Amino acid sequence: MALQWMILTYVVAAEAVLALLLTLPSPKLLKNRLVSLVSLVLQPSLFIVPFAGFQLLDIYWKNEHRLMCTSEICTAAERDRYEKSIYKAQRNVILCVVAVLLYWCLYRISKYYKDIQTLEEVEKRYKNQ
Repeated sequence: MALQWMILTYVVAAEAVLALLLTLPSPKLLKNRLVSLVSLVLQPSLFIVPFAGFQLLDIYWKNEHRLMCTSEICTAAERDRYEKSIYKAQRNVILCVVAVLLYWCLYRISKYYKDIQTLEEVEKRYKNQ
C-alpha cells in the first residue's frame, strides 16, 4: 500500500523542483527552453490530478470505516496504532493536496511565460511596422 504514496511523494518532489527552476532568475534562452520542456511534461503528468483525487477518496473511505479505539478495553499499543494511522492519513491528505496545487502552479507559471512570449512577439512585430 505504500507504493502509491512513494510515487506521489516523488511526483511532488519533481513538481517542487520544476517550480523552483521556473521561478529562479535565469537567461532568457534557458528560461524559454525550460518553459517549453515543462509544458511538454505537463500534458502527460495530468494523471496526478485523478490519482490524487482517488487517493483522497480512499483515505476518506478508510477513515469512515476505521475501527475506533475509544473504549476502556483498548491497550496502549492499540491506541498508539490508531493514532499513528490517523497521523499517516493526515500526512497523505496534505501530500495529495500539495501534488494538485503544485501541478496547478506549474501550469499557470508556464502559461504566463508563454503569454509573455507571445506578447513580446506581437510587440516586436508592431515595432517593425
